[in-house]
Amino acid sequence: MTTKAESELLTRVGPGTPMGDLMREYWIPAALSSELKADEPPTRLMLLGEKLVAFRDSSGRIGVMDHRCPHRCASLFYGRNEENGLRCIYHGWKYDVDGNCLDQPNLPPHQDSRAKIKAKAYKASERNGVIWVYMGAREKAPPLPMHEATLMPPDQVRIGVVQRECNYLQALEGDIDTSHFAFLHAGALDWKELMPGSTWYYSMKDRAPEYAVETTDWGTMYGAHRPAESGSTYWRVAHFLFPFWTIPPDGDFSTHVVARAWVPLDDTHCMFFIWAWNDTTPKARLLKTGEPIPGVNFGTFNMLPNTTDWLGRFRLGTNASNDYRIDREAQVSGRSFSGLHNITLEDQCMTESMGPIVDHSFEHLTPSDAMIGVTRRRLLQAVRDFKDQGIVPPGVDNPDAFLAARGGDFVAPDNFNFVDAYWREMRASKNPTGRLMAAE
Repeated sequence: MTTKAESELLTRVGPGTPMGDLMREYWIPAALSSELKADEPPTRLMLLGEKLVAFRDSSGRIGVMDHRCPHRCASLFYGRNEENGLRCIYHGWKYDVDGNCLDQPNLPPHQDSRAKIKAKAYKASERNGVIWVYMGAREKAPPLPMHEATLMPPDQVRIGVVQRECNYLQALEGDIDTSHFAFLHAGALDWKELMPGSTWYYSMKDRAPEYAVETTDWGTMYGAHRPAESGSTYWRVAHFLFPFWTIPPDGDFSTHVVARAWVPLDDTHCMFFIWAWNDTTPKARLLKTGEPIPGVNFGTFNMLPNTTDWLGRFRLGTNASNDYRIDREAQVSGRSFSGLHNITLEDQCMTESMGPIVDHSFEHLTPSDAMIGVTRRRLLQAVRDFKDQGIVPPGVDNPDAFLAARGGDFVAPDNFNFVDAYWREMRASKNPTGRLMAAE
């Protein structure tokens, strides 16, 4: 059971909180490169409970800073992005991407105090179509994280962003809970109608898998396992990677180059970024007839237009306000187990329905939640180690550790345990970046 004190440690991410301080040690994906254009108006960003503005200056550099002007605290969101700086429209003070004050036009020269003024600015970096922000206290930022999918050029990877109205942890935990798949996402299927050996065949034939869970250098991983053909086992493998990353299990392990970041905007909102290699395709989901399983939809969304609100980006139009447009007739008739329209929306509905921050004292974890329990303990230990002893969190200074993580499904001989089966598949997998660490 997760205690109230532990829940507070895990879920609170604002300035000065232990988890917030830990997360600030890492580079955080914050926006798509396409959201910022040179000399165009700044964009509001909410990250880890801080109200920030982001802009691209005349030279193409990215600035991310506290939205308050250091002079009188008026919001720089209304500022003028011009000539390699952001100028506050209140008194004309201007700042570069590093927060240096460039101009104080309302003061006579003998009262100039630019050297003493600095806006609170964070380091920003750009890689493969995504803007990253480092919000930690280090003078020299650590290296960018080395998640396999994020290393691929934009023409080889699909990047998506969706906001979720709940705490990052309950959203993240949906990706490391595999037993819900056979109900929420595929509960209307009958395994007898599926093509033997196809990816969903084993999950539907046995909806109550056993689990192997391991603590890793990058976080935690699990293998949900079920019997396959005689002498073999079907595995679905997923990962948690510090501080808020997951690799979900639904895809052919050999080509499943995928990463998700569950970025906390504040305590009750998060944004998930997903990267997926263009060659990342699930194994065939087939009926016995050879036809694709009907109704399988991962990502056709009704997106609301982005607004300039602090939480106005990448919101679904199908949401709690319209009960996620649940189709009760489809539920009753058996055409759909959930009555919802796609797999991502099903996850969105479930995790948001738990409330803005789930009440952990109300839940009853079972052996099917082993990965969730181990992951919470891993996070709690890292937070305490960092807070009490200054121990650097996993992956901050050794980002290559993340390159040993790959998720997906596969069939392996029975005489392989989880760890041996995992590394066997890693060695046999495609390695499009050339960086995958495929040997234990």
